[in-house]
Amino acid sequence: MPLPYVLLSAAVSLDGYLDDTGPERLLLSSPADFDRVDEVRASVDAILVGAGTIRADNPRLLVNSAERRAARVAAGRTEYPLKVTVSATGELDPAARFWHTGGDKVLLTTDEGARRARTLGLAADVVPLGAAFDWRAALEHLHDRRGVRRLMVEGGGTVHTQLLRRELADELQLVLAPLLVGDPDAPRLFGPGGYQSGRLRLVESRRIEDVVLARYLPTAPGTGDRVAAADRHWLALACELAELCPPSRTAFSVGAVVVAADGTELARGYSREGGDPAVHAEEAALAKITPDDPRLAGATVYSSLEPCARRASRPVPCARLILDAGARRVVTAWREPDTFVPGADGSGVLAAGGAVVVVLPEYEERAKAPNRHLEG
Repeated sequence: MPLPYVLLSAAVSLDGYLDDTGPERLLLSSPADFDRVDEVRASVDAILVGAGTIRADNPRLLVNSAERRAARVAAGRTEYPLKVTVSATGELDPAARFWHTGGDKVLLTTDEGARRARTLGLAADVVPLGAAFDWRAALEHLHDRRGVRRLMVEGGGTVHTQLLRRELADELQLVLAPLLVGDPDAPRLFGPGGYQSGRLRLVESRRIEDVVLARYLPTAPGTGDRVAAADRHWLALACELAELCPPSRTAFSVGAVVVAADGTELARGYSREGGDPAVHAEEAALAKITPDDPRLAGATVYSSLEPCARRASRPVPCARLILDAGARRVVTAWREPDTFVPGADGSGVLAAGGAVVVVLPEYEERAKAPNRHLEG
């Protein structure tokens, strides 16, 4: 199921703490960075914090700029983003500022937590998600029932940790403040546990007064049919590569990326790359990798269009090239239509060869865009 784009936002000390243990909240961001956060809030559909953040910080979570709120309204959006909190127990203070400022509020909780929250009279739409709290179900609800396409998560550390460990975070925006806390009892941004493998990809670093903003994207693919946030990033890149293809009336424009299990990009390619009128995207990418590269066995191939099962231009179709290379996981956006090859079924060839094929239909329109001239 499609999920919102999940953006984790946090500020930490140089030694990784979110706060100290004093009675007042430790201010880590600079005034200019608080304004940046306000700008990000204005850009999203919803802002989420955990119950612990409401209890500890009593936040309002507002867009403070009147100009930004006016721009939201002018664009046909609500003045404030939807405010969301999560709690398995439903034990929250009904007098907290979270409930009484801004626009609509939602509490995502368990069946038992919903009963408790309704007894407390929380000023929110209380949504039970089952006997135990499930993050994927929570995100699916926000996407499908609330129309949330972009979700900003502002804490706390437990929520950030859970989303990263479940590979549901699409982006991490981390602000590093020039402070040292050093108190082992103070809250840290990330807790212990099993995180995804591989290095995150740094896509931006910026000085903002005396703090530094770093934006990271996950890189490690999912496994089997389990979709990780990085799968969406890599498939989006494949769709971008498809836009580089020289146009053709007799072939699709397709982009492909091959990524190792640890998130290392092994190669990329696109249809008709290098002036070869017959080369396919997956073929172009795989040709750049040494055939005996041991990373191919655990690699994922991302292709904006389902790899071909049959082709007239070359003797070996892309589905077979992928299997021969040793890759056993393919993520694609769009099943091949009958435009050139009736009954195309690259997924069937791959599955018969022991590969897992994952289709992310939310990227189908992006994959089709460079092929609009072939319609009709």
